[in-house]
Amino acid sequence: MPASQKLKALRKVRNITVREVEQASRRIAEARGDKRFCISNGWLTQLENGVSEPSICKLFSLSVIYHVKFSDLIRLYDVDIDETEKYEPVANPNLTQLFSQETDKYDHAARIPSGTSLLPGTVGLSSSPLAQIRDRAASITRGYIGMDDFTMYPLIRPGSTVRIDIAQNKLKHIAWHSEYERPIYFIELRDAFACGWCELHGNQLLIIPHHSSPASIQRFTYPKEAEIVGRVTSFETRCVDEGEVIHEEKTVRAKSTGR
Repeated sequence: MPASQKLKALRKVRNITVREVEQASRRIAEARGDKRFCISNGWLTQLENGVSEPSICKLFSLSVIYHVKFSDLIRLYDVDIDETEKYEPVANPNLTQLFSQETDKYDHAARIPSGTSLLPGTVGLSSSPLAQIRDRAASITRGYIGMDDFTMYPLIRPGSTVRIDIAQNKLKHIAWHSEYERPIYFIELRDAFACGWCELHGNQLLIIPHHSSPASIQRFTYPKEAEIVGRVTSFETRCVDEGEVIHEEKTVRAKSTGR
């Protein structure tokens, strides 16, 4: 059923005429001192016939008059405000980020974030159903390493997904003998996320890049400017860089076409 018909059905359920909607919306507009919240009966008729679409202000008035949540009315028009985090990787593909549970429903192939992020879901990691249940019980969340984040390159390449134990959110002095044993942490900064080896010198948190990485050591005041989200317990990473894959695909296509 089209959104316009659903909207009309809501009015019918409330047993309200278009004229009564206009009168109620006029009172809301007067109370707010903003005529944008006023809905004329002619405009509402057009809306219910699918001729026009509502503005935010008018939709707010309808949500009040129909006793329906504003977010539910928006969903009639195929806009879900709970999906904002789901599309953050698309809008900001170069950032390292954290993702919400809703991201689990998102097609991994459709998102190519360049920033590092968090996702309490299962995107990109081939966990078994049992492992996923354990994850939820053991405070496991997930992060995404942005396409511009080379901190742990080549151990963890840009575009990788990581598994994070948020219960391990304090730096511990652990004896390690190789880069594979050294604890890797996921860090929340003021307006971004990071992933790397960490050292705490007084109140200075150092994010240490992989020794083969082009990235430099980053310093932040701890915990004012940086907080530990948790320890990375596993990760899924590419065998080759994104650029190499694209180059190889172009080469194969060129050979197949004889160009």
